[in-house]
Amino acid sequence: MSEVSLLSPVPNAPLPIRLLGRVVDWTVIAIGGTMAVLVFFNVSMHLVSKDLAWVTELGELLMVWVTFLGGACASQRGAHMSITEFIDKLAPVQRRWADALVQVLCLGMLAVLVRYGWSLVAGNWGNLLTVLEWPMAIQYMGMAVGCTLMAVFVAWDLTQILRGVPRDVRYPVVE
Repeated sequence: MSEVSLLSPVPNAPLPIRLLGRVVDWTVIAIGGTMAVLVFFNVSMHLVSKDLAWVTELGELLMVWVTFLGGACASQRGAHMSITEFIDKLAPVQRRWADALVQVLCLGMLAVLVRYGWSLVAGNWGNLLTVLEWPMAIQYMGMAVGCTLMAVFVAWDLTQILRGVPRDVRYPVVE
């Protein structure tokens, strides 16, 4: 009897990284579900010529969060789009170093996003969202948290690459 899972498989990783990944996965599902309910509710309100501005603003805030946390979900699975036409032609040793270089560059970009993301959060606690009147920092925090999580998953992948684990073992194809 095969086990059915609601979530797509994740690569083998230490328990803390796997748990972190599952928390991120379920958070994305919860936010996505909440957004669907909110949008349905607001569209239904339009049928009676009503509009709730707070629903729109909360939807925008949640969209930022689900976007960046979704990026973290993709990072943990090695699922971000990549063009591997040339890199696939490399010998295994060169492929390993090319993969490592790509992940180092990704970590560098993520470091910039994490640094400036948390800076935006720190600088925007006094600015309020127009309708909800919540600190704008909560919205910016979606980027900072998401990029921080992406950096964790990319760093784990880089560790695996440097240990010599090939991509097809790090991210097995599940049918």
